[in-house]
Amino acid sequence: MIRFNQFSLARGTKPLFDNTTFTLNPGEKAGLVGANGAGKSTLFAVLLGELHADGGDFSIPPTWQIAHVAQETPAVDKTALTYTLDGDAALRAIEARIAASAAHDGAAEGEAHAAFADADGYTAPARAEALLLGLGFTLEQTREPVTSFSGGWRMRLNLAQALMCRSDLLLLDEPTNHLDLDAIVWLEEWLHRYPGTLIVISHDREFLDSVCNVTLHLEQQQIRRYGGNYSQFEVLRAQQIALQQSAYEKQQRTVAHLQSYINRFKAQATKARQAQSRVKALEKMELIAPAHAASPFTFEFRTPDSAPNPMMVMEDVRCGYRGEDGGEIPIVERVMLSIQNGQRIGLLGANGQGKSTLIKTLAGTLAPLGGHVREGKGLRIGYFAQHQLETLRADDTPLQHLARLAPDTREQELRDFLGSFNFSGDMATSKIAPFSGGEKARLALALIIWQKPNLLLLDEPTNHLDLETRHALTMALAQFEGTLILVSHDRHLLRATTGQFMLVAKHRLQEFDGDLDDYRDWLLQHAAEQRAALKAGNASNGADGGVGGAASADGGVNRKEQRRLEAETRQKLAHLKKPLQSRITKIEKEMDALHAEKATLDAFVADPASYEPAQKSKLTEAIRRQADVNARLETLEAEWLETHEELEQIG
Repeated sequence: MIRFNQFSLARGTKPLFDNTTFTLNPGEKAGLVGANGAGKSTLFAVLLGELHADGGDFSIPPTWQIAHVAQETPAVDKTALTYTLDGDAALRAIEARIAASAAHDGAAEGEAHAAFADADGYTAPARAEALLLGLGFTLEQTREPVTSFSGGWRMRLNLAQALMCRSDLLLLDEPTNHLDLDAIVWLEEWLHRYPGTLIVISHDREFLDSVCNVTLHLEQQQIRRYGGNYSQFEVLRAQQIALQQSAYEKQQRTVAHLQSYINRFKAQATKARQAQSRVKALEKMELIAPAHAASPFTFEFRTPDSAPNPMMVMEDVRCGYRGEDGGEIPIVERVMLSIQNGQRIGLLGANGQGKSTLIKTLAGTLAPLGGHVREGKGLRIGYFAQHQLETLRADDTPLQHLARLAPDTREQELRDFLGSFNFSGDMATSKIAPFSGGEKARLALALIIWQKPNLLLLDEPTNHLDLETRHALTMALAQFEGTLILVSHDRHLLRATTGQFMLVAKHRLQEFDGDLDDYRDWLLQHAAEQRAALKAGNASNGADGGVGGAASADGGVNRKEQRRLEAETRQKLAHLKKPLQSRITKIEKEMDALHAEKATLDAFVADPASYEPAQKSKLTEAIRRQADVNARLETLEAEWLETHEELEQIG
């Protein structure tokens, strides 16, 4: 078992753990939760042997193999499939033995081949392929080089490599961050079957509920073990907090506010199954409200002004992108949609199917390729894009950002509003460059809320938010009186804030008549059918026939014709991608030069000799240039991410 006994550890002058004791038994699956900065990643570093105790001790069985997700992906030319297979280090060692013994020792080679069979080496490529398909890669992509994938997809490759590893302990740090809902459901099923011990850090409460049977809570330099999943932990913690009188009044106000909304929603419900699912989610929020009574952050949406009805109508709209030569790549076609005042729609569908493209078209940031979009008079759209944080100005303060939206509003009123989002005092007038991702996301939400939108379009608004801030957003959206269209892989947020679902799949938008449990069943059934088709294709065409077999089973399309169509699509996509890829190359070249200059400047500034009086002017210039280089690198990194996102959007 894993045992921590009177364990203490500090980073610099900050104590993270102080005489804490807990155990984790073999085969248990634990969710590691706590505020940002509480020490979750530090605990992982301890388990990996990268940090050691300042006091007390911890033990882990010496024979255990530990798997974790690498944070960096080397720029290698090997294929995604080969890179994933590298995760099975034991199998790679056996392959090396086979290669070494082939020319010299027949007996040793025979033993190595026997070991290869015992290690299921002959099924390893199929297992690695299944991992990649489950995480959202296509069969074609499994044969592409690692260097061809963007940052988010490289993190999926690292996850696949960690899952491929034969491990006794699996450490996962925010594994759902780069996954869509389809891949999250698949990962949950895989982890249910995982026989080893699991410790996972996640801000996705439904993922924690599904996977974990133990919760480790980090607070006040202690790690406390709770039996049960995250929801059960919340109830136990709520009971503890309810005993604290200081939290009681705030708790009661929250519950009363929420109860009035539940009652109103029940009176308006029209879809029985979806309504029942949502009311249950809201009532669950009421139950756990005490657990968040001491939350550092709560907020409400401002009441929107009167709204048109319908708010927006789309007639036969084609959503997609235009290339520099005027060529079109349609992503979602023949969209017929009338958005009624008060609707709350959750958009479902795999990554790349067009959810973000549709949201951008609704928001007006992407012109439709065809059809008609009509907006009602008085429509005010609040749009949170998937990469909204990159639109913020790093050298500006929260107050400056808000003042641009409201130049005629008194500064004190702006400060009061920002204070309600935890940007008070000096923080309101500090540059946002060093802010965390969660703080920047909070500011982006505040800027949207200030404008009092009556139609909210939110595309993955929780990507950078911790559990407490996600809870605050969920509570606020549940009580928002306007119209909402939401894309999110956070199922708790979807359940609690939306009243109907629509599915984006196969280039079409259609209503999904069911709740998220139905959608999960649909995804698992679809995945099972794909695996069966792939297996049949491999059986009929040999080891190299998987692509054709899967395509044939999927649609009965003539393989030769399908390959011709795929080649045409690839050619069109390559034409659209070329200028983006050139821009990425240019950005990377400038970043390399700046990193080299930064290393020189950092070395100079760190050298004690640079602080001699004779070096004063040179040191001042170096520090100024150091700040310029860091700012430029941050801008380039944002451009690099945005350009890669554009690449992913078009294919």
